[in-house]
Amino acid sequence: MKRGMSGLNMLIAVDKPQGMTSHDVVNRARRALGERRVGHAGTLDPAATGVLLLGVGQGTRLMGHLTADQKSYIATIEFGTQTTTDDAEGEVVRQMPAGEELAREEYARELLTGLRGEQMQVPPAYSAISVDGRRAYARARAGEAVDLPARAITVYDADLLSIQVDDATVRWDCAFRVSKGTYVRALARDIGLEAQNAAHLCQLRRTASGPITLRDCISLDVLEELGGQDATQAALDPVRALGLPVRPLAAKELRRVKSGTPIMLGDMDACNGASVCMVAEDKLWGIWRRSGNRLSPHVNFPQGICGVRA
Repeated sequence: MKRGMSGLNMLIAVDKPQGMTSHDVVNRARRALGERRVGHAGTLDPAATGVLLLGVGQGTRLMGHLTADQKSYIATIEFGTQTTTDDAEGEVVRQMPAGEELAREEYARELLTGLRGEQMQVPPAYSAISVDGRRAYARARAGEAVDLPARAITVYDADLLSIQVDDATVRWDCAFRVSKGTYVRALARDIGLEAQNAAHLCQLRRTASGPITLRDCISLDVLEELGGQDATQAALDPVRALGLPVRPLAAKELRRVKSGTPIMLGDMDACNGASVCMVAEDKLWGIWRRSGNRLSPHVNFPQGICGVRA
């Protein structure tokens, strides 16, 4: 086995702590597992916490195939102040008193209800979006003007959980379910504008990424305690994460799948031309596609991704 390769091939979900970048989490997982091939899906800002999906070993090749088109968050939005980054990390660019109506639940619920649906969102200037080969946040930090084009997003749910009023400060605790690529920081900014006020995001926790929720997560401390092969106890079911039909494999078919040789479709009425999870021995061996009455390889995992549940 090559140096830095543990033989672990899996998906895990970490409850990212506050103050760490997503890459910090990856580095800590690499040390805990003795595996250099660790990657993440769905970046979280350092100030945010919650669900962060990691691919380990050949599991890194699943990152682009995960069904994480929707994400859920608990967010706290503070009114009266707008910042350069649209969150509490940035410099204040505008301040004004929080109006009395912002403390009324009826007003808050009505505004959030109007936020639901498809819309165009301008991402924050301080974001990881690449502009002519450089990250937008790098350009913004260098004092350059960053003008990012609006992108289509969908807000599926936007609900008020509570309102906090402390002297002249008003905060809304909200629950959001949004499409992939939505910036909750930008939602906070736009909610302030809609309320004819100023606002920024002061706290964010991701509660779900696709079908993976906080209940599926472990802490980095627990991951370090498990370490090595014991970490497979925390492995996610890759089939559940992918959300694709399953094609169980007989022993002779598994040998063909490992070598990338097409096999007969078999009893796959649920396939309907879509991709299929090739499963045997509690492992995912590939994501294959239908071609007529046969299945051919799209992505193969010769070592198998562990964690498949019946």
